[in-house]
Amino acid sequence: MDSMLPIAILSAIIGIVIAFLVFGNYFQKRKSEVESVAKPETIQTNQKTSKPQHSHKNTSKKTQAKSHSHTADHKDANKRHHPLDLNTLKGHGDIVTGVCFLPNAQSLATACADGVVRIFKLDDALSKSFKFLRINLPAGGHPIAVAVADEASSVAVACHALFGSSLYMYGEEKPKADADSKQAKLPLPQIKWEQHKVHDKRAILTLVGTKATYGTADGSTIIVSCSEGTDIVLFHGKSGKIVGNVDTNQLKNNMATISPNGRFIAAAAFTADVKVWEIVYSKDGTVKEVSRIMELKGHKSAVTWLCFSPNSEQIITASKDGTIRMWNINVRYHLSEDPKTLKVFPIPLKDASGTTLHYDRLCVSPDGKILATTHGSMMQWLCMETGKVLETAEKAHDGDITDMAWSPSPIPMGDKQVLVLATASVDKKVKLWAAPSLNAS
Repeated sequence: MDSMLPIAILSAIIGIVIAFLVFGNYFQKRKSEVESVAKPETIQTNQKTSKPQHSHKNTSKKTQAKSHSHTADHKDANKRHHPLDLNTLKGHGDIVTGVCFLPNAQSLATACADGVVRIFKLDDALSKSFKFLRINLPAGGHPIAVAVADEASSVAVACHALFGSSLYMYGEEKPKADADSKQAKLPLPQIKWEQHKVHDKRAILTLVGTKATYGTADGSTIIVSCSEGTDIVLFHGKSGKIVGNVDTNQLKNNMATISPNGRFIAAAAFTADVKVWEIVYSKDGTVKEVSRIMELKGHKSAVTWLCFSPNSEQIITASKDGTIRMWNINVRYHLSEDPKTLKVFPIPLKDASGTTLHYDRLCVSPDGKILATTHGSMMQWLCMETGKVLETAEKAHDGDITDMAWSPSPIPMGDKQVLVLATASVDKKVKLWAAPSLNAS
């Protein structure tokens, strides 16, 4: 019995050692498993911790997307492809069909196929956001153009529907005091007048408004509406009354415009010649008649666009013949004096095969020194004196440019004042561009 005791004790010790080794190995494995599980959890925890930042970016993007109707697109600031590109206004729900600056230069009206006219307040061209007024047009109408109407904040809007084209003039109401607040609220612009079936069932191609200051004109705004047919109609900006009619007697109109002083109307109608009419004013300042006075002859192919110089004494035309012409129309036409060609410039735009392309649109800066031009989604700025290219934006928009307008005077850009060109496009955007330096030529 006594001899068995040492054996039993030795067996117990060996069993304890074996058990210790087994359980020690087991706990070591569990520790490793715990560590291996804990590391992914730590990573997940870090990812969860970082997720709000990622989520915040998404939220920020969503917020920007919702506020792009008055927010500049700064997320692509580093990707801007052109030094003159100042800002992009997004938020339009469809093609932007028209733009115009109001007389104060710091308000920009846009017409959009989503049925909304927006009037942006441009306090600074580099601003991250812009306040705006939203005008919802009557149901069924598709805005195709917008123009200056009568007062500083009044706009005329051209719409097209199945029954024909309509014009609406929106003007501001006087601020109404809130019963619960001493501060007056600014009401939305209201319809002051409207005209329907302006050109029967034909669509409006161009709409231009200007303050008539020539001769005995009383300073009222004259609005010129050009149809896709052969008719041009003149409206009194404040009352909406028709004050004149013109028949171009051409196969089909392409566009028409009015001189800045309200004296001349000129139309391009897919022919090489341009017809010019004069608005004659009565002593009381009202429109007396509209009479045809001259034709601009010299181009060898269809005139695609034209515009007046700021002083209303010259017309600039672009043609499919590959040239730009500048005409002096301040002549004694009543003595049979013909308009004179002042300058002829070749259009500095060619396709891959070397064929000269034509310009779709022209617009002269308010100082008369720069001619902005478009072809599809491309833009060029030319020197009015020499015809040389100052700047080119090969892809100014992601689609064809539908309209453009210069600010009537410089607007703030940081600590500077600059002339700004606004462009609209089928890409649902409005862009703001700084005027190029004349030294670039």
